[in-house]
Amino acid sequence: MNFSERTIMVTGAAGNLGRAVAAAFTERGGNIALVAAHREQLQRVFGAENERLLFLPANLLKQDETERAVKTALERFGRIDVLCNIAGGFRMGDPVHETSDETWDFLFDVNMRTLLHALRAVVPRMLEHDGGKIINVGAFAAQKGVAKMGAYCAAKSAVIRLTEAMAAELREKNINVNCVLPTIIDTPENRAAMPGADPSRWVAAEDLAHAIVFLASDDAHAIHGAAIPVSGLS
Repeated sequence: MNFSERTIMVTGAAGNLGRAVAAAFTERGGNIALVAAHREQLQRVFGAENERLLFLPANLLKQDETERAVKTALERFGRIDVLCNIAGGFRMGDPVHETSDETWDFLFDVNMRTLLHALRAVVPRMLEHDGGKIINVGAFAAQKGVAKMGAYCAAKSAVIRLTEAMAAELREKNINVNCVLPTIIDTPENRAAMPGADPSRWVAAEDLAHAIVFLASDDAHAIHGAAIPVSGLS
């Protein structure tokens, strides 16, 4: 799993999983293009840019900013070989009939619209360069409906269906599209929100990053449209 001379773009890079994914690819020699809402977030997490680390501040809810970030990455590295769509979010909700439009909009925007904007910007460039790997982040809970999580389950289920559709569209173009389905990720924020839980049963961000690296590697060349549960011990 050597990624030297390959470029990996990571959205949601300033978060816990984004940091773990960036570290995993950096260890394997990749050029890393990191997308987050603000440059200051990236500087706080990663320190300074270097010849293999590029910061791309962009609001992924805006297609023009997403396109501009991709253009900057291409100017620097020449191509994008791997797109890791890490950007996303969770919100515990109300029963479906009481869930507000604001919650529906938030969860579909942060989990689906950011994904669509990144795909629209990157896939044409992958087609120009004869291939690539796309890894999306769904959720284990997206496999079925869960009480008071209807909007979240629906948004992440849409990620799975979109992954499958794109895999069917792009597999003949040498582009692999797959997704991972984590349960609760072991982060400081989740530990604070659930102080009575046992985080040893959750998924370590580093373990989830390893699954993403595998799907981005040549070893996964025959995998298309998979939704792979990464569930730890939970």
